[in-house]
Amino acid sequence: MALMFVVSPAKRMNVVEGPPFAQTLPAFLADAQSLARELRSLGYDGARRVWRCSDTLARPNWERLATMPEDMTREPRLLSPAVLTYVGIQYQHLAPQVMNEKELMWLTSHLRILSGMYGILRPLDGVIPYRLEMQAKLAVGGCRDLYEFWGERLLDSLLGDGAEVIVNVASQEYAKAVVPWAQRTGAPVVTCVFGEVRASDGRVVQRATEAKAARGAFVRWCAEQGVEKVEQLEGFSERGYRLNRSRSDAETLTFVRG
Repeated sequence: MALMFVVSPAKRMNVVEGPPFAQTLPAFLADAQSLARELRSLGYDGARRVWRCSDTLARPNWERLATMPEDMTREPRLLSPAVLTYVGIQYQHLAPQVMNEKELMWLTSHLRILSGMYGILRPLDGVIPYRLEMQAKLAVGGCRDLYEFWGERLLDSLLGDGAEVIVNVASQEYAKAVVPWAQRTGAPVVTCVFGEVRASDGRVVQRATEAKAARGAFVRWCAEQGVEKVEQLEGFSERGYRLNRSRSDAETLTFVRG
């Protein structure tokens, strides 16, 4: 069964110059441009309220937004491949910049990045850095928020790309954009959890920073192994993790550290 992995983006982004270059355009580019226009219409103060960040972070993001071309396809020099553009803990441990051609091809076929701005991205889709979290309170097109704006289209995109099983390696914020729709339609989802057993009550807890590192390492390991079946996921053992079978089932794979 064809596996399709979904991951969260990162807040920090940098334009990448050099190979591998952006090879494709986002499937929902027109929607991304509509969202950019909506943010610009709010002015700096309004956009900052949507972003919920400091002036130090808001200023460079506003400058990017203000200079974003209306038609991104006419400015290919501004685009860089999504998987290399995101700069965060998860992407540092995914380390796509040191992958060989075979591993990058696996990413292209099996990995999709969920995005508040672009909806869903293939690894080598060309993007312009932005700031817009999926949970941002941005009313657009008669929709209350971005979850409603994107609706079932992100799941439809995954299924249209051949996904038979969705491997959820995203944070709860981004998983909410796909998993509920999959559950309604019966599309199989396997959620991967990376945590530690808490001594006080025996519950598995995910530490935010470590979970990001584990997710990146997990996807990188899958690319290195050329994983094609759910059963192969169980062999992940990076960063001291092991599958805990007693805490796992058909819908959840729980990897425990220490």
